[in-house]
Amino acid sequence: MTDVSPQTLLGAAQEKISSGFFGEALEALQPLLPASDKEKRSEGNVDAMYMAAVCYRYLKRFSEAQTALSYLKSRATDRGRVYQEQGYLDLALNRPQQALAAFANATQLNPALIASWQSQARILAALRRPQEAQQAEAQVGRLLNLAKPLVAVTDLLAQGKLAKAEALCRKYLRANKTDVEGMRLLASIAVQFGVLEDAEYLLESAVDFDDANTQVKIDLVDVLRRRQKFSASRELAYTLHQRNPENLQLKSLFAIEEMQMGNYEQSISLFDEILERLPEDPITLTSKGHALKTLGRQDPAIACYRAAASADPWHGEAYYALSNLKTYRFTDDELDAMRAYEQREELSPASRVHFCFALGKAFEDREAYEESFGYYAQGNGLKRALSNYDPDQMSADLKAQGEYFASDVFQERKGEGCADADPIFIVGLPRAGSTLLEQILSSHSAVDGTLELPNVLSMAQKLRRRGREGDTPYPALLADVSASELRELGEQYIRDTRIHRKGAPFFIDKMPNNFRHIGLIKLMLPNAKIIDARRNAMACCFSGFKQLFAEGQEFSYDLTDIGRYYRDYVTLMNHWDTVIPGQILRVDYERVVDDLESEVRRLLDFCALPFEGACLNFHETKRAVRTASSEQVRRPIYSEGLEQWVNYEPFLGPLKDALAEDYE
Repeated sequence: MTDVSPQTLLGAAQEKISSGFFGEALEALQPLLPASDKEKRSEGNVDAMYMAAVCYRYLKRFSEAQTALSYLKSRATDRGRVYQEQGYLDLALNRPQQALAAFANATQLNPALIASWQSQARILAALRRPQEAQQAEAQVGRLLNLAKPLVAVTDLLAQGKLAKAEALCRKYLRANKTDVEGMRLLASIAVQFGVLEDAEYLLESAVDFDDANTQVKIDLVDVLRRRQKFSASRELAYTLHQRNPENLQLKSLFAIEEMQMGNYEQSISLFDEILERLPEDPITLTSKGHALKTLGRQDPAIACYRAAASADPWHGEAYYALSNLKTYRFTDDELDAMRAYEQREELSPASRVHFCFALGKAFEDREAYEESFGYYAQGNGLKRALSNYDPDQMSADLKAQGEYFASDVFQERKGEGCADADPIFIVGLPRAGSTLLEQILSSHSAVDGTLELPNVLSMAQKLRRRGREGDTPYPALLADVSASELRELGEQYIRDTRIHRKGAPFFIDKMPNNFRHIGLIKLMLPNAKIIDARRNAMACCFSGFKQLFAEGQEFSYDLTDIGRYYRDYVTLMNHWDTVIPGQILRVDYERVVDDLESEVRRLLDFCALPFEGACLNFHETKRAVRTASSEQVRRPIYSEGLEQWVNYEPFLGPLKDALAEDYE
């Protein structure tokens, strides 16, 4: 059998399964399954393991079926079907509550799984929960009425096959130009590709065709928020709320938009209105906690997070929110509860990730570093399994920046672009101290702190898309971008970011990933200041590994990936220093901790700002801070975190290997 291809073996096994010969199917699958001898193989074929799980269930070998499914949950691309099979196994074991949770997880991961919706409806009806059963039946009806190509697009999206999903969706829309569901799906694909402008256009067009479609408008609010068009997203959310003030989903949507506008007191008031009717709603309690945390009200935030965890012990986000305060210490009872729930098979994938990162922090605080690392690694592994991150492609993209942007490019285009000197860009890797630098600078009377603004990344993505459609890829296509277009790009950036400013002459954009596009920044905004927030490689990379980022930092889910990314970052920053010498200020986190005043003066001199004592007392500055470092920058400078990574050194071999000489 060793010369038989995997596809042939899988095909033979599928035929046996279809014919009901499950024992023979298992025999056909054996060469593709994980070997019992670890020295031979530690990984098996995912498709083979899924088929084996089905066979084990039909053969009533339930323990082996569960082992196979547990293996698949952290490895399969199409995890929705894995959880659907888990539901069938739970039904076979007469565990309806667990089956219900499994089918719900399946549809959360893949909304196109009609069998899982049907199973939920049957179980809910049997459990005498008629309203929820009707909701599940409504989803069945929606899928049955949805055009088959769009069901297939939904399925492909859930599997992460974006290119295939886009091609099929565009083909369908060419023949059905006014299909609103098709537009929604294509907009969703555009969001995942990062082409937010296209997503906004598609959803606005869908609204024109079906103004009464609330879901389309909810999708549009999300895209406008992602584009940080907060006034527009708030206005649309407000309109939806006003039209149906009793709808708690729309009230919550409006509350979130108020948060984005910085209206935290109003958002808290709206969350309280929801809690009057749903006093133990864990999602609302968690959201209220986020608003309170952003305002620096830590004790009330903790109370909200703990109330959310008490109301729904399965709600992993509440536990993670507590851990993400960085200053909270879990009780022994909370630790035991988290460990117990994390081990339950019916736990949702998202909650499992949250529990893993929270447990990592809990054991870190207890100096149980091996257990802590195990949970951090497990959480990251679950995230990496869902990610489409390609380290080879990232390396190639960063290398292309260096290849195109030689010094003569900047000399030849000198005097072009927008002359405004308002922006101060802080770039680097996450967890390198950028929030601290922003807090220091935004404590100056002439500087507004803002957010991690997506504008440059969005512009670069649009240029990259133009390059794919033409003959010249980004960034080389910038050679064909006229002086007037460069100036317009810079002016557009200044216009679009004005909403985040409060009237100071200068403002900060601390999107760390902007280091990838410094060439574009210096062409369109040649007078912008750029600060490189740098930190010891091992400390920075491991801090990123143990931080669960909401989105945009997919390189952080694997030690080798993050080490390689750091090296590529250093290489590119060295290139920028060579071709535009003196135009980027490198600020080492360790030097800021060691000699705050000298580094603050150096920072202000680079930005041509007079010294102000408030910058030394940055922790006293009252402002909303939304990043993971929100509580840390409200404390005076401290050195405890500089060497935290050393506690985990025995487990960081892959990171050291990836960094090589850079980790010293």
